[in-house]
Amino acid sequence: MDKELTLICGDAIEELKKIPDKSVNLIVTDPPYNLNKDYGNNNDKLEFEEYLNFSRTWLKEAHRVLKDDGTIYVFMGMRFISYIYSILEQELGMYFNSWITWHYTQGIGKTKGFSSRHDDILMFTKHPKNFIFNLDDIRVPQKYYRSINNMRGANPGNVWEFSHIHYCNKNRKLHPTQKPEALFERMVLASSNKDDLVLDPFLGSGTMLRVCQQTNRKGIGIEINPEYIDMIKIRLAEPFTGFDSIDDRMKRIPNDLNDNDYRRDYINNHIKWFLNNHSDSINDFFEEINHKYSVKNELTLFT
Repeated sequence: MDKELTLICGDAIEELKKIPDKSVNLIVTDPPYNLNKDYGNNNDKLEFEEYLNFSRTWLKEAHRVLKDDGTIYVFMGMRFISYIYSILEQELGMYFNSWITWHYTQGIGKTKGFSSRHDDILMFTKHPKNFIFNLDDIRVPQKYYRSINNMRGANPGNVWEFSHIHYCNKNRKLHPTQKPEALFERMVLASSNKDDLVLDPFLGSGTMLRVCQQTNRKGIGIEINPEYIDMIKIRLAEPFTGFDSIDDRMKRIPNDLNDNDYRRDYINNHIKWFLNNHSDSINDFFEEINHKYSVKNELTLFT
């Protein structure tokens, strides 16, 4: 286990109570949605009011441990997201920043009604203006080269498209709701700095700690199932070859980038800016360059 990462086996609410006030820079978490999922040793099917009280209790503790310039991201299903919003804003006095939609291309099919193809993530801050947001660390490549554009990239917006971690993915773990690493990467890079402390009180398959490990953040993860704790330890010890998912926009090269010298400089910067944690996607990026600009000989300089 990395010395900067802390893995705790226990109940989220009880363990949150042990964390000092205002000691955490960022909270990113995917709590149970109360959908009767099988998490092994805990109940994901509470009565309606019981679930709201559970949510209210852990969110109150999360608010307490968060620093005054801190941010919280909470994944939530459609049935309860409006209640979570109300608790964060009306009861805890936090400030709404973004309602993020994670769009994925595959999900459970319905024969009556429309199949769900998204999850939602609420982003709230403790202060309306004084909070961390590193836009340069999460930009996506521009679609076109224009002298008026910021070629460092554009704001990714609040609709994010990342594939599910399918069961054929080499990084798939035995957990029913494993989330893509690049999804967490964007939130961690945006709302914390290197050496900051990030907390996930519902760690699940360990994605948050894996992202902290590779982005030089300190991390605390709380997980109630000891079998998942063992699985996370193995995951954190695995060699890193790039995060298990990517926003496909990260691999695109701008259109109209016709000047040879500028294009060479841009390619170097693109890899540093957008593919730093995605080395296994660099070949796809090179193929896109050659497809658009027919510069295969130039690319040998970079390989």
